[in-house]
Parts: sequence; structure tokens; C-alpha cells
Amino acid sequence: MSRFLPTTNCQLPTKKMSRGASKTKKREIRPDIKHDSVLLTKFMNYIMQNGKKSVAERIVYNALDKAAEKLKSEPMEIFDTVLRNVGPLVEVKSKRIGGANYQVPMEVNKDRRNTLAMRWLIIAARNTKGRPMAEKLAAEMVSAFNGEGAAIRKKEETHKMAEANKAFAHFARF
Repeated sequence: MSRFLPTTNCQLPTKKMSRGASKTKKREIRPDIKHDSVLLTKFMNYIMQNGKKSVAERIVYNALDKAAEKLKSEPMEIFDTVLRNVGPLVEVKSKRIGGANYQVPMEVNKDRRNTLAMRWLIIAARNTKGRPMAEKLAAEMVSAFNGEGAAIRKKEETHKMAEANKAFAHFARF
């Protein structure tokens, strides 16, 4: 018997690997202190850079206060309306069918709609130059509340893309 082989018949542990995506639980996010909203906390987390949550909170609260002052409305009403206005209803996803890639229009679920709306709002505000972030975000929120601005343009662009590819909608079930 070789000195390199084990003398007992030992079994190595085997892992069963799933072939699909594993179902992971969503992280629990606590609501913010001022407005008691989980969506607002998520928005702050998207704004946050380098782990500076207090800076992100200050930016968001200042932006909401400025927007509320300008529109003469409640801050959370403004935030909810902005997310509703900016969030897309349909988007295109690339599907490979029969060796060809098709842009298939698909309905967007509520969580993804909110995520895209927040992302587009922040990107639109960050692309504006020359002012503090709270002012840029407030201006973008006001324009999105009124149905205009860069974030709304992004939504309309996404809807146009889905409309142009609606001939491939029957591939959505595959």
C-alpha cells in the first residue's frame, strides 16, 4: 500500500449545486427616521458614496425640503409622485432565440420600477454641473414632478424602444 493513499475508505463531501439562480432573501431595510419610509432609505443608500450615510441623508432631506418649498406640497407626496412619474412600465430585455438576439419588451415589476426610477433620477442630477448635489436633486425632482427633465426623457426613451420592438413581444413567454 502506498504511503500517499489513505488507509481508510473516506468519502469526500459532495455539494449539490443548483443550476439556476439561488433564491436569496431580500435584505431588511429600516425606514428613515424623519419620514418613516423604506423607499426613502433605499434612495439615500443609492445616493451614498464611500459609506457616508449622514452626507447622503443631508442631501436627500435638503433636496426634499427645497422641492417641497418650491412646489408647496408635502415632501413624501413629492417623492412618491416623482417615483411614479419616472418609473418605466415596460422595458426591453435581450433574448437569444434560434441563434438571433431579439429585444423583447417586458413589463417591469414594482421593485425594479422603483430601482430604475431612483437610479435615473440620481444620474440625471449628477450629470448637471455647477451646483451642490442637494440643489441639483431638488431641481430634478421638481422637473420630474412636472413631467419633464432628463429622468422623464430616459423613461420615454425606454418606452419608445419597447414600442418599436413590440413585434417580438410573443418571445416574452420563452
